[in-house]
Amino acid sequence: MATQVCGVDFGTSNSTVSVMAGGASRLIALEGAATTIPSAVFWESDGGAPVFGRAAMAAYTGGDDGRLMRGLKSALGSSLIHEKTRVGNRALAFTEILGRFFGHLRAQLDAVQPGTRHAVLGRPVHFVDDNPAGDQAAQDVLETIARANGFDHIAFQFEPVAAALHYESTVTAEELVLIVDIGGGTSDFSILRVSPEGRSKADRDDDILASHGIRVGGTDFDCLFSLAQVMPLLGLGSLINKGKTPMPLHYYHDLATWHRINFLYAGRALTEIKQIRYDADAPELLDRMMHVIAERQGHAIAMAVEAAKIDLSETLATPIHLQQIIGADAGASRGMFDTAVEKPVTRIAQAIDVVLAQAGVGAGQIGTVFMTGGSASLPVLQAAVRARLPDVRVALGDVLGSVGTGLALDAARRFA
Repeated sequence: MATQVCGVDFGTSNSTVSVMAGGASRLIALEGAATTIPSAVFWESDGGAPVFGRAAMAAYTGGDDGRLMRGLKSALGSSLIHEKTRVGNRALAFTEILGRFFGHLRAQLDAVQPGTRHAVLGRPVHFVDDNPAGDQAAQDVLETIARANGFDHIAFQFEPVAAALHYESTVTAEELVLIVDIGGGTSDFSILRVSPEGRSKADRDDDILASHGIRVGGTDFDCLFSLAQVMPLLGLGSLINKGKTPMPLHYYHDLATWHRINFLYAGRALTEIKQIRYDADAPELLDRMMHVIAERQGHAIAMAVEAAKIDLSETLATPIHLQQIIGADAGASRGMFDTAVEKPVTRIAQAIDVVLAQAGVGAGQIGTVFMTGGSASLPVLQAAVRARLPDVRVALGDVLGSVGTGLALDAARRFA
């Protein structure tokens, strides 16, 4: 009997699980019929069992009393992973929270392919920029979580390499492909030699010319867009201390950052802002900020910002819908978004230059740029890629599924 294998793409924003069927990789259903699941957990305050994915986000938006956690993967490679956070009347380690979400993925796998013990897990090229020890520590935590959920044989593959294996299943001739994988928390790049013959090779090390990654992704775009267009409505940039001092940035940065929102609720922020308000030039804006914190509406704002970002891939202008949260919508246009994310987009473009240099190839030697990841459809990113490789074909893959399907293909080769 053939070894049962799977691929697990635990993503910052969304996750997938893949298996092999009839010699091909396929994504399994993780939430209803959906093959992708938002990497989100909601715990009710009364200590009930957590819910995951869209159900978690629906519980939060529906007003259930509890705590939403999203962007879980961002804790890997940070000091947060070793800390505890309060959920209802309990203090839970972030490792336990990630483990519960991973356990949900495992349960869905067991419903389709019970007893699977061989897995290839996707990982960014770098969990942490310029910190090899931190990078290894992040992988070790993820491996420990996977072993605790029943996987005895575990391998890791760079996410852009997995996406290349997915892309390779479609090629009819040999070429060099540049993978540009713009995920929720990281952007990763690989250059590989792909071919129809390569699909049957067990060892692909000679075909991987270079891999590179930076800790910049879709959640960073959300944060910057929120800071530019939403947080001024809550007092960012306004003056305090008799007009001498701007409002402290850290409150707004936490509120605009998915995995830090809950820390704003748990800390002294509300008390501090109440004190600051008495000497503020725009107290009405701080009233809005206090309302958001007191009513725990930070994730609702983040969802509205994310929705506007997605809409701006198809339209030139859209409101950020905040009327029900703070009493006013925020204006947004594609130009505003592009300006807000200029710095990380420049870093992504520079990273393409780095991976080309590492591979020792020129832009003209690349046959195809294959873009994947949740933010790959953003026009500003596609324009940046085309500017770096103006004469190269750009293909857009299954933005949420390419990595996952490639991981099962890799698992089938490794554990054959």
